[in-house]
Amino acid sequence: MTIQMGDRALATDNEGYLLDPSEWSEEVAREIARREGLTLSEERWTVVRFVREHFEFRQSVPEARFALKAMREHLGQEKATRKYLYQLFPYGYGQQACKIAGMRKPLKLMLDV
Repeated sequence: MTIQMGDRALATDNEGYLLDPSEWSEEVAREIARREGLTLSEERWTVVRFVREHFEFRQSVPEARFALKAMREHLGQEKATRKYLYQLFPYGYGQQACKIAGMRKPLKLMLDV
């Protein structure tokens, strides 16, 4: 499978996760989100950008608890809950937020726990 971005075809797995996270851009994120049926609100961008920054520095996908901490800092305590995270990404943090952030499919979807 691929995501067509202009004259570039970005390789994805059978579920739409990028195979090469370095090919990610905000334009790619918008396309993946569109395919997921989501519009990237400022709150969603906060989570997606956090995942990207964490990956850039640590070369790993952050667990949901770290995303909640970033949400607390940027969105406030009342929005830093698992319930709100699932409102933003109804199919789950690992399944949608990480996919939109250009990560490969997490080997363990325990990111959501």
